[in-house]
Amino acid sequence: MSESTSRARKPSVLIVGAGFGGIGAAIELTRSGYHDVTILEKASDLGGVWRENTYPGAACDVPSPLYSYSFEPNPHWSSRYSPQPEILAYMKRTATKYGIDELIQFDTAVSSASFDEATGRWQVETNRGVLEADVFVPAVGLLSRPIWPDIPGQDSFTGQAFHSATWDHDVDLTGKSVAVIGTGASAIQFVPVIQPTVGALTIFQRSAPWVMPQPQRTYTKAHHALFEKVPAAQALERRVLWTGLEQLQKAMTVESKVLVPALSAAAKLRLRRSVKDPVLRAKLTPDYPAGCKRVLFSNKYIPAVSQDNVSIVTEDITEITPSGVRTADGVEHPVDVIVYGTGFAATEFLAPMSIKGVGGQDLHEVWAEGGRAYYGLAVPGFPNMFVMYGPNTNLGSGSIISMLEPQAAYVRQAVQLLDKSGPSYVAVKPAVEERFDSETQARIGDSVWTQCTSWYRNAAGRVTTNWPGTVTEYQRRTKRLDPADYELTRI
Repeated sequence: MSESTSRARKPSVLIVGAGFGGIGAAIELTRSGYHDVTILEKASDLGGVWRENTYPGAACDVPSPLYSYSFEPNPHWSSRYSPQPEILAYMKRTATKYGIDELIQFDTAVSSASFDEATGRWQVETNRGVLEADVFVPAVGLLSRPIWPDIPGQDSFTGQAFHSATWDHDVDLTGKSVAVIGTGASAIQFVPVIQPTVGALTIFQRSAPWVMPQPQRTYTKAHHALFEKVPAAQALERRVLWTGLEQLQKAMTVESKVLVPALSAAAKLRLRRSVKDPVLRAKLTPDYPAGCKRVLFSNKYIPAVSQDNVSIVTEDITEITPSGVRTADGVEHPVDVIVYGTGFAATEFLAPMSIKGVGGQDLHEVWAEGGRAYYGLAVPGFPNMFVMYGPNTNLGSGSIISMLEPQAAYVRQAVQLLDKSGPSYVAVKPAVEERFDSETQARIGDSVWTQCTSWYRNAAGRVTTNWPGTVTEYQRRTKRLDPADYELTRI
């Protein structure tokens, strides 16, 4: 394509990642008349975390009427908290309905991207060659790179071992002695499923999670008929769920000093009523405020770990041996299988891609002290780049899709600005981003998230993942892209 031809058409957009963020951005752009959109997906299918995470019991811990696009309700969810196969199927149906599946280049892994000031375009290096676009939209998410803990002797283990995010379904756990390392959101879901079938289950826990009751319900045929014939009924449930989760988000931020103690007390009361063994109850009682780490919702986890074939070990792991796991008290726990439920590299934004902006500056060097971006979207010195699910846009409570939709609309407005301006590129002003980041970190300082160590914080202790307000506030503040926040350079 010649330079003159590229200038004559509407801005082109390259999106990296075919999860909820990438699909949502593509829908927003194409519905607004921008069809030169390509999604690069490293896998052979779409879905992001919902394609990758197939462990037993995998499901969303946000209610499905809310964990779906607002413009594409699904009246046929099987339950309020739907399982992974249904969510993946929903994503595929939605992508097909809006023609997004035709825009995806599968099996295309991005290794690097660099901005060319002379042309105002991004050069994106992939395993299938170099691609160019006016606008670059990384939409790889926070939970795409599983973490394997650095434990001595891991390679010596003679049994079978795998991470929960890459579950090995060929391994039959029936009657086996199984070790689970980690007690995060994934373990909370798969432990109750595998507990009845394994011979013995040993859970190695660094810190107990706060586990709240999950208001699950199965949707009947009557529900499906109602939601289909009277969409307002499902919209009402969505609004009620929205309101509740917004209040929980407030409990962790602006109202944390009042509501966090109340949440903690309620959860401890539930433990006292459901766990009679004082030793087990002590192990299941967190030593940090509710909400400081991700609050987990389950009606099955506590009953499962209370069974006779389950033991919870709180001593630190010192090494993996050929036959099991050794802890700091010198005890070796022999096991047949090890499942690592150790989460994801959430604070390593956009890794392992190499991204270079104006003057060749490296994004990961710019973010050496932690990811930061204007509303999580725009970074000074990296023109025409907008990050979906970027720094400080995660939620302590609520549906990330409610954040992704306004982000997609913001990207669309940026593309429209470029379209109207002719050959040009835009970058957020450093002072604007600095002011926003200072405000964000100050507000986070008043939240519950600074009171413990979690995946919300990087190694330096900076909370780089979470948004310190409500979804409603984020949507209001990003509703209109203000051109005054950006430096526009004409070519």
